[in-house]
Amino acid sequence: SVTMTTKRGLITDSFKVVKKARRGGGRAKRPPPPPPQTEAESEAVREEGLQKLRAFDLDWRFGPCTGISRLQRWERAQLHGLNPPEEIRELLLQTHTDSEYNLR
Repeated sequence: SVTMTTKRGLITDSFKVVKKARRGGGRAKRPPPPPPQTEAESEAVREEGLQKLRAFDLDWRFGPCTGISRLQRWERAQLHGLNPPEEIRELLLQTHTDSEYNLR
């Protein structure tokens, strides 16, 4: 009789190896540093932006804000013709990496 022998390899053998691009290329690729701002000035600008976003959160005209990001809520309001402030969208797009600005 013929015996079937299966070669048992590692599970990693069945997946293609994907190499990630190394981070931190050359210095030339880095964006120039932002113009120097005083600590208090940038903090005041940040607080003003957060105040505007909180006001947007509390404005019932743009629909409920439970379970969606601020940007999703802005886009939904725009879709339904509710004319949310463009300033809010710009603020959200400028600060999309900061979790404090994108609260759900």
